[in-house]
Amino acid sequence: MRKSLSSLWLKSFKRFSKVQQRQGTELLRSLLGTPAPAKRKRTAAKPGASTGTGVVKKVLKSIGLLQAPNASRAAVRSAPAPKTPKLRVAGKPTRAVKPAAAPQGRWLRSFYLEPAEGMTPPRRMDYWLFVPSRPLAEQKKPMPLVVMLHGCAQTAADFAHGTRMNVLAQRKGFAVLYPQQLATVDHNRCWHWHLRATQQGGGEVRWVVGAIKKVMKSWPIDASRVYVAGLSAGAALAQIVALRHPQLVAAVGLHSAPVFGTADSRMGAFSAMQHGSSHSLAQAVEEMALSPEFPGMPAILLQGDADKVVRSVNLMQLAQQFRLVNHIDEMAHPPVAQDHPARLVGSSPRHGYQVLDYVRGRTSQVRVCRIHGLDHAWSGGDSQLRFNAEVGPDASLMMWNFFQMHRRVAPIGVK
Repeated sequence: MRKSLSSLWLKSFKRFSKVQQRQGTELLRSLLGTPAPAKRKRTAAKPGASTGTGVVKKVLKSIGLLQAPNASRAAVRSAPAPKTPKLRVAGKPTRAVKPAAAPQGRWLRSFYLEPAEGMTPPRRMDYWLFVPSRPLAEQKKPMPLVVMLHGCAQTAADFAHGTRMNVLAQRKGFAVLYPQQLATVDHNRCWHWHLRATQQGGGEVRWVVGAIKKVMKSWPIDASRVYVAGLSAGAALAQIVALRHPQLVAAVGLHSAPVFGTADSRMGAFSAMQHGSSHSLAQAVEEMALSPEFPGMPAILLQGDADKVVRSVNLMQLAQQFRLVNHIDEMAHPPVAQDHPARLVGSSPRHGYQVLDYVRGRTSQVRVCRIHGLDHAWSGGDSQLRFNAEVGPDASLMMWNFFQMHRRVAPIGVK
């Protein structure tokens, strides 16, 4: 009798273990999204029959691994496809994502090596280049070049993907160069725009200009149509490249940029980003504004009025600086203002925004775009990546439309 009871108990325990193992395997498959193997048909259990499965479900539910019936399968059905990038949350590190380049365009990786100078060893800067596909008859025809400088905590590939600039470049027929800050130079990949040496045209400015000239030697680039643009720290470096090399750069596009030339330390840079500059606005650009050889620098400036990283006071101060270097008297030539209402429904939603155009002749030399409700993000970008806002207006298209109006009549030779 005792042996019989022990045998029954052992059989029940084995049955329970098999059921528990099978249930755990099914749960793991549902969480990982892997299909379960085909099952053989089995006779349905009678209502109220005790199988041990209910016991396992109760245990798993009690420790939080099992939800309501069919919950795990519903979660798998509603989950995004594995290849879809997840939403980037501010404050969390981002990873490089290969940009969704337009079909048939070429996405190339290379580097520029800054030659050694004195005791300074050679410095390397990686860059990516997008070259649009063109008809055979136009492949040797010179094309414009847009240089895109990413912000902090971004990579060149992130910036290309987020701004969708490659897709626009394929449509419009221009090349795009994406220099990338090395993590060994700055762990957060920030450009050192606040350093005095950089603001005077050294350091990273030389690297970017060197990369531009290398690309111009290797590809059919129209030297009269080279443009520089950037976001945040990248915009700060872009304005230095443009102002220090006005014969090379035909126009500049700045998105969420700090005021120029009023900081020479990290703390000073943070103060400028939050409060703008209380002094030396004109002094910072005096060299360019007073030089008879300075040809001017057309600029489009974009900023969200909800930006808490680079406050919008910087937008108006930058506008003042670029009016000075372009010799525009606001009293004699007041801006042409256009208001664009918000459109938050439909296939192309956008924030409301205001555009101020400071015109000389018939062409806008300084275009100021203040976007209502936008925070520290590229307007009209891919919000799956950090520092991009899906809701427009489309900053990439706005910059390109402005760039098309400007050329350098006598561009500098590429040596």
